[in-house]
Amino acid sequence: MKKSYKVSAADLNAMSLSELKSLEKKVAKAIGKFEEREKKKALAELKEHAKKLGFSLNELTGGSVKSKTPKKPTQKAAPKYANPADASQTWTGRGRRPAWVISALEAGKSLDDMAI
Repeated sequence: MKKSYKVSAADLNAMSLSELKSLEKKVAKAIGKFEEREKKKALAELKEHAKKLGFSLNELTGGSVKSKTPKKPTQKAAPKYANPADASQTWTGRGRRPAWVISALEAGKSLDDMAI
């Protein structure tokens, strides 16, 4: 049996800021739990229907259930260029050019001059 809650504007206006924030957190948590229950229910119904048709859900969708394990972190690229004035400043050659690279190129140097 579903409960029905009625909260009037007067009830909300009578609450303190901390009470309102607490209520907001509780509502967000309740919404999240509700959505999760509905997703699980829908998934179970889809699996059951696919089973009645003689298939697995993975066969019909062409995919597999996503795992919640994170992917391997990618390794950082090795630097290819160094600032001739300050060797501690390096650049991999990927992404936006650092200001020191732009300055050196404008001064007539080439990327080959800054290669490590």
